[in-house]
Amino acid sequence: MEGALASVGLRETIMKDMQGAVRLSVAFVGLSGGLLQAAARLGPAPSAAIAQAASGDLGYVVRWCDAAYAFGLLDEEAGGFVLTDLGRAFLPDAPGTLMPFAVQEVLTAHVAERAAGLMKTGERPGESILAERATILPWFGPMLEAQFGPIFEKTIMPALSVYKQAAERGGFVIDLGCGNGWYLMRLARAYPHLRCLGIDGFEENIRQGQSRAAAAGLADRVRFAKGDIYGFESPEPADIIALNRALHHVWDEKETVFRILHDHLKPGGAAVIWEPHWPADRAALREPGRRMVAFQNLTEHVQGNHFLRPSEIAEAFQVAGLTPEVYDFLEGREAVVVGTRP
Repeated sequence: MEGALASVGLRETIMKDMQGAVRLSVAFVGLSGGLLQAAARLGPAPSAAIAQAASGDLGYVVRWCDAAYAFGLLDEEAGGFVLTDLGRAFLPDAPGTLMPFAVQEVLTAHVAERAAGLMKTGERPGESILAERATILPWFGPMLEAQFGPIFEKTIMPALSVYKQAAERGGFVIDLGCGNGWYLMRLARAYPHLRCLGIDGFEENIRQGQSRAAAAGLADRVRFAKGDIYGFESPEPADIIALNRALHHVWDEKETVFRILHDHLKPGGAAVIWEPHWPADRAALREPGRRMVAFQNLTEHVQGNHFLRPSEIAEAFQVAGLTPEVYDFLEGREAVVVGTRP
């Protein structure tokens, strides 16, 4: 009897988990299809009006509205559907937006299915898996920005003197694997004398970065180009070269990578590496703040990567002739390692 009761309790727990995942999936469909955004603009509106405003198929939108109502993203009032507070919290421009959770859930399911299929073959297809789902890639940059932009702006940027020092020299910053440009945009707004170049391998990220820089009036100081760490062109040696949660993507070629970083820096310039802090003690992975990192390390293996310990990065800096400093943030869950060229 006790075993049966325990089984019922476990089932209830997993059912709640599953419903939470489905709620995030419903939110992602609404975000990707522009349905949440249309509902926010329209106010009370029937499904047909939401479909028209979002240029969506009426049959799909009717059924999405029912699902969004069931999971508490929409309420029904006279005149049609309206966003609930929860639904509004998923809007990309909502304060503390929940959008990253919806995008991460769908991306997680996609990569989990790929990992399951590759488990016996050992194949590691690389970063191309991020572009295998056309609806996910446009949200990848905004997801990272919403997750990490506030941490960078409020916690990391004020703690590292390297940014202010570069700005005082009218310095030049390169962000390798820049995504949609969120890191450079925040630097450029904080330090008006910095000049910035973002490099990324995905055309969608370059397009988003250029568009956002132009809209913010920063296009004269924040530029973007397609490329990667092995083949980017720099108009001058850099005061800062940043790799934000990107070094693990090229770690297998670390000797080449750190030589490139060294050679593209000015004397006194610094490479600034931001990575998740992979713990030395496996037991730490059960901490609520680290659980996702454990799963993400599996998804990184699909892409040909693995997460790193700060000591590994510091050692690679030393081998390359750069002087390392290690900074921990968010109770040791995030690490920034700065390597300065003498």
